[in-house]
Amino acid sequence: MAHHLLKILLVFISAVALSPLSFALSTNVGTGYLYPQFYDHSCPKAQEIVKSIVAKAYARDPRMAASLLRLHFHDCFVKGCDASILLDSSGTIVSEKRSNPNRDSMRGFEVIDEIKSALEKECPLTVSCADIVALAARDSTVMTGGPYWDVPLGRRDSLGASLSGSNNNIPAPNNTLPTIITKFKLQGLDLVDLVALSGSHTIGDSRCTSFRQRLYNQTGNGLPDGSLNPRYAAGLRTRCPRSGGDQNLFFLDLVSPFKFDNQYFKNIMARNGLLSSDEVLLTQSAGTMELVKKYAASNELFFDHFAKSIVKMGNISPLTGSRGEIRKNCRKVNHYK
Repeated sequence: MAHHLLKILLVFISAVALSPLSFALSTNVGTGYLYPQFYDHSCPKAQEIVKSIVAKAYARDPRMAASLLRLHFHDCFVKGCDASILLDSSGTIVSEKRSNPNRDSMRGFEVIDEIKSALEKECPLTVSCADIVALAARDSTVMTGGPYWDVPLGRRDSLGASLSGSNNNIPAPNNTLPTIITKFKLQGLDLVDLVALSGSHTIGDSRCTSFRQRLYNQTGNGLPDGSLNPRYAAGLRTRCPRSGGDQNLFFLDLVSPFKFDNQYFKNIMARNGLLSSDEVLLTQSAGTMELVKKYAASNELFFDHFAKSIVKMGNISPLTGSRGEIRKNCRKVNHYK
């Protein structure tokens, strides 16, 4: 009897050792948990296929890395990491692509389609769109020089979208710091997660319309926001006028825009953070300011915290077990043929 119990205990210990992060971070204990080996038997080439298509897309367009990473954030902050952001409007579904944070700026949907198509050929109705988004975000980060992390897998896809959730839950560039903190808290994410994940702004672009208010104060006298380096602000105003040019793109990190590193935090320290939501991390909270300084001083610490925080974010309310479905086409639920 004792020998039998010992065998059971050893099996349990080895299972926990296999994926400690997924056990520790599970939010759906009753319906299953996420773990990196989820497709090892059902679709062993899944991660390899995702990586190769992301690499091709990145080679064609280096901006795509930031776009795929952003897709993961904007998916997880609305109803959890369930690929709801990928759904087009159809039947009773109003697409999240129409929301203020996504309209005119969200990209990468065709890359996800290409990955899904390849996976459907390799192992039909097996790999979820939500997992594809999570893997593409990791691969994009690594390809630009950022940290690697094992992606816990096993998410299923939503049967609906939430336009109101997309409009209200995603942190906006002009939100106050208390509002941003609240939006992160509602997802179970803390101050470390907020500052570390904001570091994804080390790659990618932002539109003029997202930061214009920092360049032209409300009295209309043309003075730059005092929190911005005047020389930096003057350069921005040349392509971001008072009106017009809304879609003009600017690097979020003016020093190393295509390299995932801690330069973003150094920029904030030098008053060269592009968005208001970047600058407030330094000026409006002792807690966030301390983290900005630590990450500016240590790329290694930033990478370590970022990897842990994005795994935590990727575990927001996943659909597991029999909830949701595995979509055949990431843009529509399976019963819309």
